[in-house]
Amino acid sequence: MKNSATFRRVVILACTVAAVLCLFTLKLIKMQIVEADEYSAMADKGITREQTVKAARGEIVDRYGRPLSANESGFNVVLDRAFLPRGRENEIILRLTEMLSASGEGWIDNLPITKSAPYAFLEERESDIARLKSFLEVNSYASVEDVMGWLISRYKLEEYPPEQQRTLMAIRYEMDRRGFSITIPYTFSENVSVSTVMKLEENSFTLPGMDISESAIRRYVSGEAAPHLIGQVGPIYAEEYTLLDKNEYALDDVIGKSGIEKAFESELRGKNGKRQITLNSAGDVIEVTETVAPIPGSTIVLTIDKELQLVAQQALEAEILYLNATAPEGEGKEACAGAAVAINNKTGEILACATWPGYDLETYRQDYDTLAADERNPLFNRALDGVYAAGSIYKPSVATAGLMEGLITPSTTYDCLGIYTYWDDYQPKCLGYHPGYNVSNALRVSCNIFFYDLGRRLGIDTINEYSTMFGLGQPTGIELPESLGHLASPEYSESHGQEWHPGNVVQAAIGQSDNGFTPLQMATYAATLANGGVRMSSHLVKSINTYGMDRVIEETKPEAVVDMHLTEDAVQAVRTGMRWASGRDGMAGTSGFVFANYPIDVASKTGTPETHQFPNSTYICYAPSDDPEIAVAVVIEKGWHGYTGAPVAKAIFDQYFFHKQEVQAPQSPGTLLP
Repeated sequence: MKNSATFRRVVILACTVAAVLCLFTLKLIKMQIVEADEYSAMADKGITREQTVKAARGEIVDRYGRPLSANESGFNVVLDRAFLPRGRENEIILRLTEMLSASGEGWIDNLPITKSAPYAFLEERESDIARLKSFLEVNSYASVEDVMGWLISRYKLEEYPPEQQRTLMAIRYEMDRRGFSITIPYTFSENVSVSTVMKLEENSFTLPGMDISESAIRRYVSGEAAPHLIGQVGPIYAEEYTLLDKNEYALDDVIGKSGIEKAFESELRGKNGKRQITLNSAGDVIEVTETVAPIPGSTIVLTIDKELQLVAQQALEAEILYLNATAPEGEGKEACAGAAVAINNKTGEILACATWPGYDLETYRQDYDTLAADERNPLFNRALDGVYAAGSIYKPSVATAGLMEGLITPSTTYDCLGIYTYWDDYQPKCLGYHPGYNVSNALRVSCNIFFYDLGRRLGIDTINEYSTMFGLGQPTGIELPESLGHLASPEYSESHGQEWHPGNVVQAAIGQSDNGFTPLQMATYAATLANGGVRMSSHLVKSINTYGMDRVIEETKPEAVVDMHLTEDAVQAVRTGMRWASGRDGMAGTSGFVFANYPIDVASKTGTPETHQFPNSTYICYAPSDDPEIAVAVVIEKGWHGYTGAPVAKAIFDQYFFHKQEVQAPQSPGTLLP
């Protein structure tokens, strides 16, 4: 019985094995004979992979369509973690830097430490230094030696000489910040030449992990025109990536970092596409199918006139250098920086918005350390963020308030005898004697005492009410971040630990005390004077167009935000004073040396606000005075005399009126004002 049972089990097992073998045999016959062609094709086809197709970034152009920020095909040197041998990173990176350096190429280096001994933290890089210390998890007070020691230890650089240590730690730190990994390549060097690409590829066997990628390179083709407005793009860092939509951005993308590039990031970046790549068993590409087409970003059309912008910048530079060369010490020789803004007063379009000194966006990265160390701070956007005492350019606002409140008429006169004697213990002075002057003449000669008395009678609240309507200390409407400045008031003084005195109001009335405004606000104020009290929202973006400029997606319409409802008498009295200040009608004005014989009638006002060092120069004007088209504000730091801004304004008027671009802007919005 036992043998019989064993025999049956053996038979069952043998039958089972035979059945399985039959099934496998039949399957093999089917695969190798019946379906041989189909499986052969599948083997040849290999695998499919999906790739992201980067959308072209939208361009930034001036009002006439001239490019300011554009795209160009170029080559980047990239490191791929999958093929970079672990433990040999430093060796390969050094070899790559040597080859790039020999070809005259650079690489990305954002480490906020000087590049040669004695090593020190770079000035004006406080936020970058704090980020570096946070990354290393060291104390905020750690010295540069401490930080470098931690970097040397982290990246195993002990065996390298100091200069190579500095090179390696900068690159390795940047790789970490950008999330370098198997899935995220690292862009080592951007926009390298074709000859460099050839040399690197010839030596690629010594550079495992190095690759060359062809991509769209952001080019800033406008030279030094409006760098503070256009802004830059840059890599996405790991800490930034946590705040972004992962469906829209990858860690190896670029993103707008400042200016229009940042403010209009969502419009400029476009939408990436997808493509499917099919490879055969040998790894060769046999088919590429675009599954989702990329959508290029929109083109941002600015209100800026590129040529007018360049003229404004060049005129600022020329005037400042002229003062450096010719002005007496303490009276303008120390002039060092400035800003000039021109606005179409009828639409609020910003035609030029210049800051000097400036920089070239195209070489911004290479020049960054030098720019950051420059004591004149060329990276600072003075036109939008600089806050300056107004000085006597403030007087037309006070004059308007006095006329509208009925405290003076166009014919009211005041005897200025050089000193204001209303108080016994505080008697501020004027720079001259002006007996029997009305408001227009007081503006012409910039009589302090006329406005001391008018300001005292108006009171600070009424003065500030009109200043606010003129846009001083208020948002201008520009699409970029801006400083708001401040108006003098008891509240402002108290908030800064100061006591408000009755004499503060008379200083505020001549643009001193705690009054501080941006050059853009000053230009908006000048434009509102030109409009007879109608303040337009100032704007920098004219329209958003499709990538090829064939269709307008959105355009900025002129918007009147305040109508002061000024009387004709008030408007004409102030306008007459500002015309006379330009030397018109045979009058001796504060900027008559520039505009007395100018072919177009100009209304202007000079200012010489006091500072803790040397007085600044402020200047506002508009033209033609009877039917204004353009208003200008100029500020020159340490420029001393207000009239030093007049030559800058003249250069802007020359370009605008006599060399005006004839090409019509695409889809130009209409105007609200006649």
